[in-house]
Amino acid sequence: MSSTTQQTGRRTPLSRERVLAAAVELADTAGIDALTVRRLAETLGVEAMSLYYHVPNKEAILDGIVELVFTEIEREVGGFEVPETDAAWQAALRARILGARRVMLRHPWAPALLDSRSGLAPTTARYVDSVVGTLRSGGLSYDLIHHAMHALGSRMFGFSQELGEDDDSGDDTDLAQLAAMVPHLAAMLAVVRHDDPDSTLGWCDDQYEFEFGLDIILDGLARTRAFESQAEAAADTAEGAGS
Repeated sequence: MSSTTQQTGRRTPLSRERVLAAAVELADTAGIDALTVRRLAETLGVEAMSLYYHVPNKEAILDGIVELVFTEIEREVGGFEVPETDAAWQAALRARILGARRVMLRHPWAPALLDSRSGLAPTTARYVDSVVGTLRSGGLSYDLIHHAMHALGSRMFGFSQELGEDDDSGDDTDLAQLAAMVPHLAAMLAVVRHDDPDSTLGWCDDQYEFEFGLDIILDGLARTRAFESQAEAAADTAEGAGS
């Protein structure tokens, strides 16, 4: 109990901010499925009905904790402001996305919850806007940025949907049986397992794989941007020659 509570004999007043902070803590410690209005109220030491003065229903609580996650991302990356032009846009976007990933890893329930929300909450929208702005600061056209957003997908938010669960329980007999049906996949798994045990498909370093995929996308965008610039320059030259 805090000294303030001891001196006054009163609990800290309930507020929307306090309710949502408690909801995040409950989800972190017990999992998102444990986040019910009743259990949240018990955590706060109040009756469930008291919460409804601050959050109308569970859906509002879930929307609110997504907002808190993106507010945490905003602090993690030093804000969502972007310069009008930035020659180092790749590094800037990479840092922003990896900052978001650090926050998502602190709240492992957040990716699935984010995927379940409809529409973008204000702070989430400002994060997405900062990604668009960072791409634009590198001179990418809005058409290319639109393609980039599709290519990044959930990776933009710091997580990615993987092919399946890691499983290192197989042995050489399993691989031999697999090779009869899917020879290329079996050959790849055999190489990864025996020749490169510190890399990993099925024994994956998730952070490495996330950054590997992110770098491929960013490098591809940079090359496409360069091709666009060359095409624009060629068009300008041709127009000048024809005038």
